Amino acid sequence: MRSAGIVLGGVMVLGGLVWMAQGLNLPYAPKSFMTADRLWILIGAATSVTGVVLIGWARQRPFSR
Repeated sequence: MRSAGIVLGGVMVLGGLVWMAQGLNLPYAPKSFMTADRLWILIGAATSVTGVVLIGWARQRPFSR
């Protein structure tokens, strides 16, 4: 379960960064319907932050008894 959380969090961070790049209309970002749409900057940022939180949660040691 721990590995799945880390992998999913990593995918979320990378996906969020791509969405942010598309929203900012950066030259290396793939072109799509999201290009130059400022809403995708916010959505990408929220997704990336959620991914970082998920990675942190997955890496946390379980409580010992």
